[in-house]
Amino acid sequence: MNKADIIDKVHGVLGGTKADADRAVESVIESIVSALKNGEEVSIAGLGIFATKARPAREGRNPRTGETIHIAATRTAKFRPAKALKDAVK
Repeated sequence: MNKADIIDKVHGVLGGTKADADRAVESVIESIVSALKNGEEVSIAGLGIFATKARPAREGRNPRTGETIHIAATRTAKFRPAKALKDAVK
């Protein structure tokens, strides 16, 4: 399932135009991304929690040359599924 499939499902439930469904899906995605950029958690009941996690700087190796390289610290998005989602997938 991709974004277009989700838009079709939302359109089927809400009716209206497909452009309205597209705007609704885009709005949800933009809200989640914006909150994560600000360091906030996004909790959706029955689905899970989107959050950011800090990864510290570390040393790595170039697999081709074996040379040690520095990998910078970064923030990444993570998702913790809700119990209802875990149970539904089983």
